[in-house]
Amino acid sequence: MAISFTVNNKKINTELNPLTRLIDFLRDELKLTGTKEGCGEGECGACAVLMNGKVVNSCLIPIALCEGKEILTIEGYTETEKAKIVTKTFIDEGAVQCGFCTPGMVMSTEAILNDTKGNPTEEEVRRGLSGNLCRCTGYDHIVNAVLRASEMASKEGKKLW
Repeated sequence: MAISFTVNNKKINTELNPLTRLIDFLRDELKLTGTKEGCGEGECGACAVLMNGKVVNSCLIPIALCEGKEILTIEGYTETEKAKIVTKTFIDEGAVQCGFCTPGMVMSTEAILNDTKGNPTEEEVRRGLSGNLCRCTGYDHIVNAVLRASEMASKEGKKLW
């Protein structure tokens, strides 16, 4: 089945089994290995990517559902100005330890900040991160990092979200 979609602003045209999982396509075909597979069941959020600006677990998405969609992975996100702020606050707040969950957490952070126009409440952050598991940091550091990213952009006079 011919499928056309965009990954990190690059047009993709492929012919694959329509049931091929998005995560497998990203990692195996495009060699975008920043997206991690933790559980393979959509429970951990390590495989989170943005599809048309919304967080999805790429381990649950058959490639056929990507037709005409825009996919943003952690590799594409790191090239943005937004990523510099989010990365800094994750580091400053101690929100990164082993790093396995970090790509999914960062992609969820981007969705939270987009959905709230860069001004989330703590409750919105916690709800937005509820699909992501972290075994190292606990969640307070991550929540604080998301809130600080919003504050930091505002203080710098940047309207990024």
